[in-house]
Amino acid sequence: MSYCVNCGVELERSARECPLCNTPVMNPREQMRQGKQESLEALPTFPREKGQVETVKRKDLGLLLSMVILASVATCGVLNLLVFQGSPWSLAVIGACVILWVFMIPVVIYTSLSVYVSLLLDGGAVALYLYMLTFLAGSSEWFVGLGLPITVLVTAIAETVTLCIRKLPRSFLTVALYLFTALGLLCMGLEMLIRRYLEARIFLTWSAVVLTICIILDIAVITMLSRRRLRNEVRRRLHF
Repeated sequence: MSYCVNCGVELERSARECPLCNTPVMNPREQMRQGKQESLEALPTFPREKGQVETVKRKDLGLLLSMVILASVATCGVLNLLVFQGSPWSLAVIGACVILWVFMIPVVIYTSLSVYVSLLLDGGAVALYLYMLTFLAGSSEWFVGLGLPITVLVTAIAETVTLCIRKLPRSFLTVALYLFTALGLLCMGLEMLIRRYLEARIFLTWSAVVLTICIILDIAVITMLSRRRLRNEVRRRLHF
């Protein structure tokens, strides 16, 4: 037996509302059953629309991009060999495609590749590209004297910074310390290599200013790292 929740009059089993006060009759069990039914109806059917397919995997995307890059390399090589034979211009396009493919490896092709190996491959791809450009320039002197040393320097600094970030204590301040130090060393190394190639002697001008600023910033960061109250205040100010 059931009763009206408003006036308490006895209700018939099939009643939809109270005959006395017209209060709707609500059965909790019926509401639960209807709620479950509506939830099932709200679930999306598969496929939602005609032609829907599953999400593309990274390896499939990597295969697609690799085939596009390979087709670009082959097309430019054939055009250069059979049609536009004036100069080996296709080497510039082929080298750029090689760099793009190497950069793409850890992202979509082989995601478990070590970051150190990835950086080494990136440096090797850039060096190969610069070497290909020597055939367009007609001379390899600039490559041996400047291009290759700069590539090695940048790769070595990138590897060192990555090693510090991954193996040493890592926080906002420590990462800033590594980057400031790397920036100063990179600028100094670049100017030394350029001066040696152009003027056959090594001296510093603009890189000395950058190096000085980086040293000052490093000293400030080291001071903050060594003082807990300063370190906490910087974290509070920068909200990290």
